[in-house]
Amino acid sequence: QLQLVESGGDSVEAGGSLRLSCVVSGHSYTDYCLGWFRQSPEKEREGVAAMNADGSTVYADSLKGRFTISKDKTNTKITLYLQLNALIPEDTAIYYCAAAPAWVNLVRIAPNTASLFSYWGQGTQVTVSS
Repeated sequence: QLQLVESGGDSVEAGGSLRLSCVVSGHSYTDYCLGWFRQSPEKEREGVAAMNADGSTVYADSLKGRFTISKDKTNTKITLYLQLNALIPEDTAIYYCAAAPAWVNLVRIAPNTASLFSYWGQGTQVTVSS
């Protein structure tokens, strides 16, 4: 059973940075399309960034340039990262990582992108104060 555990969320001031991590285990030798999503009380869940199994990346248009997705992989563990820079209060949300089968090859983040992801972590809270 695939498990995803996020960490790194914190409370920061506007302009600050955070690095979120997501440890993916239970995958054996299978690779995945991995993504970051976020949800705040005022908004629906939205896609932030994703990395396809071939290493290509896609970002939400509104977040390009501030957020960077990356990945480390060993035989037993995949760690997905999200570097958040120049944070603004509107970035306040619970950030989730998620996994989709390797055949999912995203070319953009769309409103329904989350429906392609079957496995989800429990989320990590990011709070940005002005």
